[in-house]
Amino acid sequence: MLSRQFVRENPETVREALENKGVDVDLDRILEVDEEWRELKRRGDDLRHERNEVSSRIGDLKQEGKEEAAQEAIERSGELKSELQDVEDRAEALESELEESLLELPQIPHESVPVGEDESENEEVRREGFDELRELPDEVEPHYDLGEDLEILDFERGAKVAGGGFYVAKGDGARLEHALIQFMLEVHREQGYTDVFPPIPVNSASMRGTGQFPKFTEDAYRLEGRNDEAYDDEDLWLLPTAEVPVTNLHREEILLGEDLPLKYQAYTPNFRQEAGEHGTETRGIVRVHQFNKVEMVNFVRPEESYERFEGLVDEAEEVLRRLDLPYRVLEMCTGDLGFTQAKKYDLEVWAPGDDMEEGPAEGGRWLEVSSVSNFEDFQARRAGIRFREEHHESAEHLHTLNGSGLAVPRIVVAILEYYQNDDGTVTVPEPLRPYMGGTEVIEGHDAVGETKLGGE
Repeated sequence: MLSRQFVRENPETVREALENKGVDVDLDRILEVDEEWRELKRRGDDLRHERNEVSSRIGDLKQEGKEEAAQEAIERSGELKSELQDVEDRAEALESELEESLLELPQIPHESVPVGEDESENEEVRREGFDELRELPDEVEPHYDLGEDLEILDFERGAKVAGGGFYVAKGDGARLEHALIQFMLEVHREQGYTDVFPPIPVNSASMRGTGQFPKFTEDAYRLEGRNDEAYDDEDLWLLPTAEVPVTNLHREEILLGEDLPLKYQAYTPNFRQEAGEHGTETRGIVRVHQFNKVEMVNFVRPEESYERFEGLVDEAEEVLRRLDLPYRVLEMCTGDLGFTQAKKYDLEVWAPGDDMEEGPAEGGRWLEVSSVSNFEDFQARRAGIRFREEHHESAEHLHTLNGSGLAVPRIVVAILEYYQNDDGTVTVPEPLRPYMGGTEVIEGHDAVGETKLGGE
């Protein structure tokens, strides 16, 4: 979150960020509340000072035999106490309103972020892997058809078990997902990451700490049955990304400079209800309610965060480079930056299964497999994460960064389509073979049962 002092001293910067990020918040009301709150605090201090002076005179007046003056002082002390209580009650109400309002203000974009309204104005930084594309079939079958043909993806049984937006990976499909997870974790271990396996449910305080709440409750899966009231810190939610529990590992803690940079990675399943709302991605496993992902989270000194940001981008790219998958890097414009981010790059892998008529350069689809973000001190303020260089020094908020390393289902899509062969089989990328028992080619499986589900 933004500090009160920053908002108070930089209202036009905040107003510009609201406009550029397309966020509708009544900033004037926040400033008015802050001004009234500060005036009430000053008034409260004055009343306490006067009451202390009056109270200290009462004993002296009684000792001097000035009973009438002492009684007047007692009455005045009572009036001051009552007035002070009114002031404190009003200040407390404004404090609560101000804290909630500040949670609605987005992060200020870094000065290098291009200004734009939406994703159409994101800027491509570079493309990689297009110099030597592997030879593809004349007609690349989309992953959802190929996955069913090979009996490694089952959408109908996924819907039968859990509903729309869920799928079943089986046989070599399941082995491929497991292989990708283990491969990604191993790559990031080489890069100095410490493994974390966090709880899958997270509480509201954790969701608020990383910025998912209060803005995005509609996308989250709440675990019912804990209470019937509006969400509070005791509620539990299925995590939308491992960013939430891993960042909150150090909520309300003070780290030491010698601990930094701190690099964690975590594999988790992730749950989001927004799946299926984007019509072009409702088929297959590009946009689903549950998906596997490896997430990288960094805690760093403020002066090191943008150098670490570029390093984090490279660490995510390394997975794509080793898998020899073509991809591109995009820089998000202000309108597509997101609520919590100061700067963000997306890594998009190329999947050639659709719209290949125009050729490799323009055909196929770009699938986001990683968002690498610098939050600066935005999350650290919300979550109360600070550091100090030495025990005797004052603590300050550190910077947090994160990036997917990577989203597994979309990498499965890219492999099934880019490594597809003329005979309908799929070549397993060489780095994954040790994690699949040496399997070099996915040839498919026989259907189970008298007929395929839904078949004739």
